[in-house]
Amino acid sequence: MKIVVLDGYAENPGDLSWGGFEAMGEFTVYDRTPAHEIVKRIGDADIVLTNKTPITEETLAACPRVRYIGVLATGSNIVDLAAARKRGIPVTNVPTYGTAAVAQFAIALLLEICHHVGDHDRAVHSGEWARRLDYSFWDYPLIELAGKTMGIIGFGRIGQATARIAAAMGMEILACDTMESEQGRALAQYVPLDDLLAAADVISLHAPLVPETEGMINRTTIAKMKDGVILLNNSRGQLVVEQDLANALNSGRVYAAGLDVVSAEPIRPDNPLLHAKNCFITPHISWAPRESRQRLMDTAVNNLAQFLAGKPVNVVN
Repeated sequence: MKIVVLDGYAENPGDLSWGGFEAMGEFTVYDRTPAHEIVKRIGDADIVLTNKTPITEETLAACPRVRYIGVLATGSNIVDLAAARKRGIPVTNVPTYGTAAVAQFAIALLLEICHHVGDHDRAVHSGEWARRLDYSFWDYPLIELAGKTMGIIGFGRIGQATARIAAAMGMEILACDTMESEQGRALAQYVPLDDLLAAADVISLHAPLVPETEGMINRTTIAKMKDGVILLNNSRGQLVVEQDLANALNSGRVYAAGLDVVSAEPIRPDNPLLHAKNCFITPHISWAPRESRQRLMDTAVNNLAQFLAGKPVNVVN
């Protein structure tokens, strides 16, 4: 059995082991695969593993030996799921590996906005503190979160984990989701989206990317938010109309944004958020602590093992 990983570097830049997959067959891993090499590198492989390299209907037609596709991520939109299903090819994902890390990172973005730790650290190391007459200084407004309201859009595992951390800091939690749960009610008050937008001091996005959520943060919804709201997004970049958010940041309507995702990644040089005021952008790293990536690896190996045993799990098509 031949196993090919098309883009293994992001998942494993060298600090993890591919041994679980190597034990199951003839194994080849590529750090990255450009579009024109996809068909050639899959070749006559039985098993294809991908993170962000697309698997299209044309690719599957050119690679008839493929009988399983494992996505090394939660989002599976890079695979033509219908085309795979038509050919009887199960596509699996890894749904829960990064819950703690992504929630932690959402709060890290928020705390950076509130305290500008990085900027103040650089100021101290550049000698600014040594030159000051006072024992303390700050170059940006500092924000206390206790007593403020966080609105979380998308209240699944990650949204709820984020809520727990925010509540521990003394924040009130509002949530909006198409499906409510008892676990969610124990953490937050469910409200309609418009009510959340109007009441929240901080809005954190944890919704999936589906047609109903694409572009949900736009000029219209921003107009319903409090003046000076803080927006966080480490879910999917396409949830936000980026020019509308940039305009709101530049006008001060939105005080700050903390983003770990953008609509096209890597970010394009002409993305309007790059030059927007008070916009903090990190390169899609919420998921990337070693602990999370190890869980991803372990689950992906188990997904394939279960498929080979005739008991597939985490099938998304």
